[in-house]
Amino acid sequence: MVRKQKPTLADIARTAGVSIATVSRALSEPRLVQPETLRKIQSVASGLGYMPNRRARALVSGRSNTIGVAVPTLNSPIFSACLHEMQKAFSTEGYQLLIASHEYDPKAEAAALAQLVSHGVDGLIVVGAERPRSTWALIANADVPLVQLWEGVDAHDRVLVDNHRAGREIAQHVLALGHRRIGVISGVLSNNDRQQARLAGIRAALADAGLALPRSMISEQPLSIAAGRSGSAMLLELMPPPSAIIGTIDLLAIGGMIEAQGRGIKVPAEISFAGIDNVDMAAHVAPSLTTIDMPAASIGAEAAAMMLRRLDRPAGSKAQCTHLPINLVVRRSTAAVG
Repeated sequence: MVRKQKPTLADIARTAGVSIATVSRALSEPRLVQPETLRKIQSVASGLGYMPNRRARALVSGRSNTIGVAVPTLNSPIFSACLHEMQKAFSTEGYQLLIASHEYDPKAEAAALAQLVSHGVDGLIVVGAERPRSTWALIANADVPLVQLWEGVDAHDRVLVDNHRAGREIAQHVLALGHRRIGVISGVLSNNDRQQARLAGIRAALADAGLALPRSMISEQPLSIAAGRSGSAMLLELMPPPSAIIGTIDLLAIGGMIEAQGRGIKVPAEISFAGIDNVDMAAHVAPSLTTIDMPAASIGAEAAAMMLRRLDRPAGSKAQCTHLPINLVVRRSTAAVG
């Protein structure tokens, strides 16, 4: 059987009626090509079944047109929304994401980053700033641009949201409704600076109101609805139980609310629940969840834009930092203390 010859750049150029240089530019740096010409070349390439030889391109250009992203978990609506927008933005510019997760394990994160670097990624994107020195050394030795999300250190580019303020604002809302016995279902605090900052913000708001947050009023749980139920069950067994419970992510608050309702406790008439993140589900549970909107999709889009700007800038230029706004979203799961 005669093997069909693979289409080449010359084949695309001849069919599209443009130069080989224009085809090469369209496939490697699409933002430099006029939109109409780009669409024509992409259509011809697709019709011919053209598949770029990325290894050869990397040898010539010194770039792989891939970006490595390490997130704590793929089982999260927040990180899914972030990655979705990131992928769309990079794809438009001819880049592909290589995604790894590490389940909040520092050793697994280091291994994931090492794998991404070994694949020759042009840049790295990570979540948070808390990691061992050895991992920071690995990142430094990789000598590629780094963008940090949610939290970050000043030496590298970062897209930030104020997690401390998120905790403070949701607690202030609950306090303003007259609640004084407030429980918290938090994520596991170890190796998670976002959860640490949110809990610190809640503590600060309570301290401003002359209240303490004893350890007995905090249930530290994995980040899931089922874990939220477990945390709520623990807090509801206290005597007296809290009149309001804050989940440091929406999933914990939603799970907590389900647990209370399963026990016949009316929300918000007998107990209020509030969360942080504003995941899609928060608006559709009954009652709808009061929360803090943390713009995960915007974080992903801005991270991609920041990385693309960094790839176009000379090494050593000043680190970029973008702070995205957060907002209180008051719904029906919180009410004045009875």
